[in-house]
Amino acid sequence: MPDHAISDSADVQAQLDRLWTLSPGADTLGLERIARLLERLGDPHRALPPTFHVAGTNGKGSTCAFLRAALEADGKSVHVFTSPHLVRFNERIRIGGTLIEDAALARYLERVLDIAEGVDASFFEVTTAAAFLAFAEHPADACIVEVGLGGRLDATNVLVDPVICGIAQLGIDHQTFLGDSLAQIAAEKAGIAKPGVSLVTQRYSETLRPVLLEAVTRARSQWLSMGDTWDAASYRNRLHYRDSQGRIETPLPRLPGAHQTMNAALAFAMLRHQDVVPVSEAALKAAPLWAHWPARLQRLDHGPLLSPLPPESTVWLDGGHNAGAGEAIGAFFTKERLAGEPLHLIIGMLANKDVEAFLAPFAGKIGHIHALPVPGHDHHPAERFAEVAARWSIGCTAHDSPEQAINAIAMSTQGARPPSILIGGSLYLAGQILRLNAQLPD
Repeated sequence: MPDHAISDSADVQAQLDRLWTLSPGADTLGLERIARLLERLGDPHRALPPTFHVAGTNGKGSTCAFLRAALEADGKSVHVFTSPHLVRFNERIRIGGTLIEDAALARYLERVLDIAEGVDASFFEVTTAAAFLAFAEHPADACIVEVGLGGRLDATNVLVDPVICGIAQLGIDHQTFLGDSLAQIAAEKAGIAKPGVSLVTQRYSETLRPVLLEAVTRARSQWLSMGDTWDAASYRNRLHYRDSQGRIETPLPRLPGAHQTMNAALAFAMLRHQDVVPVSEAALKAAPLWAHWPARLQRLDHGPLLSPLPPESTVWLDGGHNAGAGEAIGAFFTKERLAGEPLHLIIGMLANKDVEAFLAPFAGKIGHIHALPVPGHDHHPAERFAEVAARWSIGCTAHDSPEQAINAIAMSTQGARPPSILIGGSLYLAGQILRLNAQLPD
């Protein structure tokens, strides 16, 4: 899938231009091309620090954030590979906990591209190879790798001996690549299971158990499911986790949303069911408050983009774009949080996303929809959101840019209570918002 990555660094941009020329088309899943790239580079994926491999439809990035927070709270140095980026391509690669610098990023991309002729590698495959090369050449205590798409045929699945694998929430998304049913998607995600390596998962529908059991049996892995091997719950404003090693009570995650509690618990389970990288109980208790993951129910600062609004306005940003994300975000906006005032929804969604499935949980919580394009990508037209607004008997306005949408809300709420706003529907839109509001991920 096109990433339309750009960089303020001329050296990085030169390599991104080369990359776009090399692989301008859509991704084709498979491991042959990434394996050939890595072989030409000396198989750096076989020389990584102890690696945690994380898949899932929703929540895998947040789980990676909790893993990183716990490891770093314990004094560990950690490499992290995630995707996509929001504002800067550098966000995909952290070396020892720090975003890769432009000079190093340009150098690693160049090294991969110099040997990539004839491989027909995709954008993501080249990026994955560059990350693994960087990680192999920098010592660290641990490495966290987020699956890009699916699992079984994702480029990151060339990993041969992670210390543990995990799967976060499952849901319908990327049907073109993964299938139209939860069972098909679950099978693809469970494809990250490896011989002798435990696979830790959240709790899923009973109908998916045969699918997951077949995958781990075929892989000669061990399945550690929530509700069987470990469990967690949130009550009395605390996260309560337990497994055969005992119980842990921690603060609730700083990341907003009840769903983040289970993402933190999944990270705890992954850490506690491997013995290569020991992590103290004190670090686990610190992790929920240390973890940060931008554009996931992120409360925006009153920056340049929001300057037309009253300072007391509340503006949330989330890049979620499927049914599962809609449910999690919708559940966050309770009657108590909204205090009787409906949300202004600023939204842009890619054309291959299900508008109805994402928006359904917001019925009764939205007062007006402000529809945006997603520049550089095929996206739903404003008329699509207007159809939903008409059924909900609310207004819908089309805007050309986020600035226009914010200005329209500021004008329409003058003299009234400061508005509450949710901006969402696309990670690409979320990145644009963070850039316009001068809140670059670090």
